[in-house]
Amino acid sequence: MTMHEPLILPVGTDAAGMRLDAFLAETLDAFTRNAAQRLILGGFVTSRGRALKKNHVLTEGEVLHVCMPEPETAEALPQDIPLDVVFEDGDVIAVNKPRGMVVHPAPGHPDGTLVNALLFHCGTSLSGVGGQIRPGIVHRIDKDTSGLLIAAKNDEAHRALAAQLKDHSLSRIYQAVACGRFRDDAGTVDAAIGRHPADRKRMAVTAKNGREAVTHYRVLARFQGYTYIECTLETGRTHQIRVHMASIGHPLLGDLTYGRKKPELGLAGQCLHAGTLRFRHPRSGAEISLSAPLPAYFTDILARLRPEL
Repeated sequence: MTMHEPLILPVGTDAAGMRLDAFLAETLDAFTRNAAQRLILGGFVTSRGRALKKNHVLTEGEVLHVCMPEPETAEALPQDIPLDVVFEDGDVIAVNKPRGMVVHPAPGHPDGTLVNALLFHCGTSLSGVGGQIRPGIVHRIDKDTSGLLIAAKNDEAHRALAAQLKDHSLSRIYQAVACGRFRDDAGTVDAAIGRHPADRKRMAVTAKNGREAVTHYRVLARFQGYTYIECTLETGRTHQIRVHMASIGHPLLGDLTYGRKKPELGLAGQCLHAGTLRFRHPRSGAEISLSAPLPAYFTDILARLRPEL
């Protein structure tokens, strides 16, 4: 079985006293608690050279080594999973991804992903540029981020859309609820993002090995303790909005990785929605603008927040 380079996960004060399986499910993207337990039972999680048990209780300062196996399947398989298709023609398909759905197969999520659904819906009409595990996928959004994602149906369309991502002409606008009160009505976070120096599953604002990252934001509404914002990406780094907002003291509501360590308002997972997508059609060159309404979980949160007096 092919393995990734081991992940190094230091145990901080906040995680001390947690069960190992719960910690891994919270820390590793796209992992459920059952998937974390399978990883542990397989002997892939060690500390001080010793394989751990799922009920192992973490201690502060402990360092975990996690060997991540490749997905069991060499290619994604079609699955009849409902899709909310917002736009589709012979070259591209844009879908409104629900919160909780993983984009493509990964350790812990070999199926049930958006790619599995696309393969069933599109048949063989997906580009091969992304390989057998990521056919058609031009860009990704996190599991707990809802909203618009575009996929390519042929290699020419894939390359054209990838070029728009690179030159920033493919526009992505998000809505989010952030913790705290924003002083300014609008602003820009221009700060390089790279892997966290002590935790390879997280990203961080860092000059060392960081890549340019720019996020523009504006306030839509202020509430007691929270702010409803719109974010426009100029670049597309992993976890960009989550990292940038946390770096200015306003982590996203529910973001247990970069923000507060306990669920707030019943939400575990960032309150973030990719609401608008604009791009040039790869064949016709026509400007296309797509939108997806806020999902129910998001509107419920907004309804529960009290306006700032």
